[in-house]
Amino acid sequence: MSADTAAIDALVDALRCLPGVGPKSATRMAYQLLQHDRDGAERLSAALRAALAAVGRCRLCNTLTEAEVCSICADPQRDRRQLCVVESPADRAALEQTLSFGGLYFVLMGRLSPLDGVGPREVGLDRLVQRVRDSEVEEIILATSFTNEGEATAHVIAETLRPLDLRITRLARGVPVGAELEYVDLGTIARALVDRRGA
Repeated sequence: MSADTAAIDALVDALRCLPGVGPKSATRMAYQLLQHDRDGAERLSAALRAALAAVGRCRLCNTLTEAEVCSICADPQRDRRQLCVVESPADRAALEQTLSFGGLYFVLMGRLSPLDGVGPREVGLDRLVQRVRDSEVEEIILATSFTNEGEATAHVIAETLRPLDLRITRLARGVPVGAELEYVDLGTIARALVDRRGA
């Protein structure tokens, strides 16, 4: 790093915090913004500052929102007997886009990863338990990812909530719609066989 590129190097380093952005992509983005789109860079900077100042967490479901209670938690039409537990606001948004779930959510803001120092406290397991105790929830739907960490997170949540006498379910796994079996990975096919249901 030289003195005349310190600001550029700092921008490249800051852009690398984004998921999937390595040194080359971050460098391309930095030069694009500085060389060809300074107005875009100003808008990006202003939008980030405004979002950091305005966005917090919903006091009920823990998702990102500008209000004390997010629009889904505040919606009286939602089924308060179902609570879907997801890892991130992006996961919640993906489930909402399916238009197939009418219950409420709890957003963990991560998943258990002991090697990275992420334990039950860091993902808000205590807040989830309190949310369940303070509500009329009858079913917990575990919608964590199907990675090792996501599976471990679902298991710990299920074991923690089991004494509360709730129905605890997990998203089904299987062959994606429209997929041809020869192109589906073996683990997915095996899981689909285990989780098969009546036709």
